[in-house]
Amino acid sequence: MSRSCPALLITAPSSGQGKTTVTSALARLHTRHGRRVRVFKCGPDFLDPYWHQLASGAPVYQLDLWMTGEADCRQRLWHAAQEADLILVEGVMGLFDGDPCAADLAHCFGLPVMAVMDAASMAGTFGALAYGLQTFRPGLRWAGALANRVATPRHAAMLHRSLRSDSPWLGAVMRNAAMTLPERHLGLTVASEVADAQARLDAAADALADTPLGNMRLQDLKHWSVDFQEGAQGDSPRRPGTMPVADLSPAPHALEGKTIAVARDAAFCFIYTANLDCLQALGARLVFFSPLADAALPPCDAVWIPGGYPELHASRLAANTGLRDSVAAHVQAGKPVWAECGGMMVLFDAITTTDGVQHALWGVLPGAVTMHQRLAALGPQQLRLRAGTLRGHTFHYSTSTSPMVPLTRTARPDHDPMPDAGEAVWQRGPVRASYFHAWFPSCPSAVVELFSSSGAFPP
Repeated sequence: MSRSCPALLITAPSSGQGKTTVTSALARLHTRHGRRVRVFKCGPDFLDPYWHQLASGAPVYQLDLWMTGEADCRQRLWHAAQEADLILVEGVMGLFDGDPCAADLAHCFGLPVMAVMDAASMAGTFGALAYGLQTFRPGLRWAGALANRVATPRHAAMLHRSLRSDSPWLGAVMRNAAMTLPERHLGLTVASEVADAQARLDAAADALADTPLGNMRLQDLKHWSVDFQEGAQGDSPRRPGTMPVADLSPAPHALEGKTIAVARDAAFCFIYTANLDCLQALGARLVFFSPLADAALPPCDAVWIPGGYPELHASRLAANTGLRDSVAAHVQAGKPVWAECGGMMVLFDAITTTDGVQHALWGVLPGAVTMHQRLAALGPQQLRLRAGTLRGHTFHYSTSTSPMVPLTRTARPDHDPMPDAGEAVWQRGPVRASYFHAWFPSCPSAVVELFSSSGAFPP
C-alpha cells in the first residue's frame, strides 16, 4: 500500500541556523489553518520534539537510519501519511553531518530538502552555499532555501539575486526576537517549562507567514508530495549499520500484567514517545510519578527513571526523602529499576554542580557525579544484553565515579566493546543504570529483560 503526502526535510548548513524554530513555526502556521501536520525529528533528540508537538498538536517521533532503522522510519512515515496534510522532518546538525546524516534520510525516502540559512552576515555567498547544499549529493530533491535573520528588505533582495535560477527562493525571515526559542546547556528549554511557549510559537508563525513559504496553500505544497510505501525497501544509502531493527514480534505481550512506574517531571523528561508505545505494546501498564513532588512510588513491578536535568533540581531531589526511601524499599524487594543518564545520576550518593556545591542524592548506588561546563560524551551507542542488542545514544555534561566494577559497557556502532570504551553499565541487585539512552523499539526482547530480570549482562 502507498499514500502520497506533501513532505519536507528541513535542514541547514550547520547547527544554530534556526531550523527548529522554522520547523515549529511552519507546523504551527499550517495547524492554525486547520491542516493536519505531523512532525518528525532526525536523530536522537528529546528537546526539539517538545516544541514540535506543541506546534502541531500531534506526537513526534525520531527518525534515524541507524538507531531506529530504515523499516521503523518507513513505517512511521507511512502511518503519518495516512492522516496528515503535511509531513515535516527536522534534520540534525548540518545536512551532511553525521553517519548516517539527514541527507541519507532524504535520499532514502525521497524527501524534498529545504535549507534554513542564517544570512545575517552574508550576501552573494548565500547563493554559493545554497548551490553547494543543493548539488553536493546527486539525486536529492531540492525544495529551496529560506534566508533567516535577514536585516532589511534590501538585504533580502541581495540574497534572492544570489541564487541560481534552478534554486527556488522560499523567502526571508527578518531578524526577529520571536524567531528564537530559549536554550540551556543540553539544548532548547523544554516547551512545557516556558510559560509563554504557545505565544512564542504563534509569533514565530506570524513572522514566517510573510514569506513565500508561509504563504503556500495546500495545493501549492503538492509538488513536494512523496509516495510513502508501507513496508517497501527503498534505495538505501551507502552507509553501514542501517539495516532494519527488530519489530515487536519477538516478545508480544511479554510484559502483560506488569506495572512500570515511569519518572516524569521537569527533572526527568528525556522520554521517547516510541519507548512508551513499546512498553505498552509489550503489555505493560504505565503509571507516572514525579521525583520532585511525590512522596512515594505508585504501586508497581518495575521502575524506569529516564534522563533529564537532576542537576538543576538537586536540592529538591535531595530533600524528597520520602520518595528516596520508597525507591530504596522497591530495590530491597528485588524489583527491577532501569535508570538512564540523569536517572542514573540521582541514584548515586552525591552530585557536585558547576558552582562547586555538593548535594546529597539517593544513595542507591555508591559513587558521585560531577557536572562540567563542557560536553563529556556524545554519539550513538549500543548495549548488548542476553536477549539482543539495544540501540541508542549518549549525551551528557557530567562524569561519574564509583567503587563498583562496571558489569559491561556499551559500544559504538559496528565495534566490539573494549575494556575502556563506551558507557559503563552498573548493576547492584535489581538496579541497572548507565549514561546510555535506549531506543526501546530497536530490541523489544531486550526491553523485556531490562524490566523483568535482575540477572547479569553477558561479558
